Amino acid sequence: MGTVTHALAFPTTRPRLIATDLDGTLLRDDKSVSDRTVAALAAAEEAGIEVFFVTGRPARWMDVVADHVHGHGLAICANGAAVVDLHRGRRIVQVRDLPHGTALAVVKELRTTAPEVNFAVERTGGIHYEPRYPQFHLDPGAVIAPIEELLSQDSEYADQPVLKLLAHHGELPPDDFLRTAREVAGHHAEFTRSSPNALLEISGPGVSKASTLALCCARRGVAPEEVVAFGDMPNDLEMLTWAGASFAMANAHPDVLAATPYRTSTNEDDGVAVVIERLLSLPSAA
Repeated sequence: MGTVTHALAFPTTRPRLIATDLDGTLLRDDKSVSDRTVAALAAAEEAGIEVFFVTGRPARWMDVVADHVHGHGLAICANGAAVVDLHRGRRIVQVRDLPHGTALAVVKELRTTAPEVNFAVERTGGIHYEPRYPQFHLDPGAVIAPIEELLSQDSEYADQPVLKLLAHHGELPPDDFLRTAREVAGHHAEFTRSSPNALLEISGPGVSKASTLALCCARRGVAPEEVVAFGDMPNDLEMLTWAGASFAMANAHPDVLAATPYRTSTNEDDGVAVVIERLLSLPSAA
């Protein structure tokens, strides 16, 4: 059935909006959405609760949940850098980009501190890599070149805004790499991670899952205390601390577990659905 544990009392009224991460949270390890979760999402929407998928994934990787977003049809992708309309073919409707000059400044700082780092750049039109960067099998046809060329204003892709810069290190522990990167280059951009490897995700100043979710909620007149959020990794932390009630998955990173008052089952055990089912048994707010 799944479990819910908490240090504080469970919410007493239904939220107006549910915000959930995907990988390691809503999705099972095989990247599927379970029947129980599909039913819970549909029931929430039927009850008048808006659901936002809030993910580090790019728009082109959203097919797995495109059929399960109702009503508004929007998702927040690339850690807040893009708002995507899943009802209109994953069309990007809002961009919060990382300026080219800022990205190059980050590259310089990280190369000085961690010379073995390799980079990729995620643009609105796709991702491109340095030669030694681990390539994603889901992205065939990417351009392979030094990051300075990929970020050049003379690049054939320069008209496509940069959503994220990614930095991979093959030897450093992931949390150590994140800590070091923030120390040396955190004044340029936002740094986070969601991979089990030393792979950093770098966004424009002030861009995060939380800040873009806050913008979407403000347009709807939804206050933070009317939001329930779910997550499992450091890139969820700002969102989880912004929302009125936040749930860490049982499989979450230690920093996420330490920052959230509520716990639910693992992603393999439908932890998000477990909570939604319980939320639906609550009365609506007056």
